[in-house]
Amino acid sequence: MAKKRTANTKRKCCDFFQDLPDPIRDELDKQGGIEGLLGRIPDSTVLYASGRFHQALADPIRLTVMHALLSQSLCVCVIKGVVRIADSKLSYHLNILKEQYLISGEQQGNWIIYSITERGRKALKCTERMVK
Repeated sequence: MAKKRTANTKRKCCDFFQDLPDPIRDELDKQGGIEGLLGRIPDSTVLYASGRFHQALADPIRLTVMHALLSQSLCVCVIKGVVRIADSKLSYHLNILKEQYLISGEQQGNWIIYSITERGRKALKCTERMVK
């Protein structure tokens, strides 16, 4: 189980407390001080998972792959033709997308056919809304 975030009790973390602007200090008091604030921050496992998800979406090559897969399912050779990178780099990017369940790969004979997942579609819609 992940650790709950708490303030360091060995040192007084709020020596600065008296120097805070009144509205900040008052609101912090209402929320339970630093402990209350820390209690509202997700634990480290949630933050790590969120970071990995956002990292997967932070690369233009991976976004290009996802946009290509919006149109139709594709094999690696077509994806490679779209992004124009070496096989090893493409494999790396595809694995990151698969680890985050943004795309899936299905073996069909000698081919692996990649498709965008529903999670991937939703993620692309969110990124499009954010940059408009």
